[in-house]
Amino acid sequence: MVIFPKAKINIGLRIIKKRPDGFHNLETIFYPVCLCDAIEFVIPQQPLREDILKVTGVLANQNPEHNLVVRAVRKIRETKKIPFLKIHLHKAIPVGAGLGGGSSDAAALLKSLNRYFNLEISNEKLKEISLELGSDCPFFIDGCPSFAESRGELLTPIKPLPKGFYLLLVNPGIYINTREAYSFCTPNQPATDLKNLYNLDISKWKDLIINDFEEFIFMKYPKIAGIKSSLYKMGAVFSSMSGSGSIVYGIFYNKPLIPESIRSMVIYSDPL
Repeated sequence: MVIFPKAKINIGLRIIKKRPDGFHNLETIFYPVCLCDAIEFVIPQQPLREDILKVTGVLANQNPEHNLVVRAVRKIRETKKIPFLKIHLHKAIPVGAGLGGGSSDAAALLKSLNRYFNLEISNEKLKEISLELGSDCPFFIDGCPSFAESRGELLTPIKPLPKGFYLLLVNPGIYINTREAYSFCTPNQPATDLKNLYNLDISKWKDLIINDFEEFIFMKYPKIAGIKSSLYKMGAVFSSMSGSGSIVYGIFYNKPLIPESIRSMVIYSDPL
């Protein structure tokens, strides 16, 4: 079976407060993007003694034990009996870049195993299982545009943006340590609900929708701040870093002309 887990971008990200469990309460909008990884799993004719994961693409050298795909299979196997699998994961979504690729891979595999083996696990239960793998994993179970609260697992579906916008994803190739990024952010209760800001005309977002990680990350990595500036100079109606970075995206009314200065860093350029 072959599946294609999608990436996401964050439209706004506000850190509300640190929780007793070490996580943070936040509010953000998760928005699906058609940049995909690919996962194939098979049941070999000769039974295996453990799951075998082969990774190609941008994560080819990672230890499989650290991969959320393997952890997702093991989570299913804690309550349901399924055979050991041979899995091939091809990574196209950059790692540590704010696009949720690992979480998307895990959630997509959970859904697919549930369907393939007729496990009859409800979507709500899949979200519970996926939350043990990552705070943004539950979003990828349904994968529709959503306002997210708490750790990111409390999800309220929202209307998608009108058709016709064009999305550009720019990857500076910088790995951001999420724990460090959180440590330099000061939690604060926003004055305006992000859901209300999202419902404004997108031309008003620039000065109102904020990613709290940008202040620290832009200071540490001026290259990332420069990309956002470049996207606005290109005519973006809205630009932001996604999640804790380092991907910067621009939303345009029309297909933009990409200057030489960032052309090699563009990893996705298509209608939103």
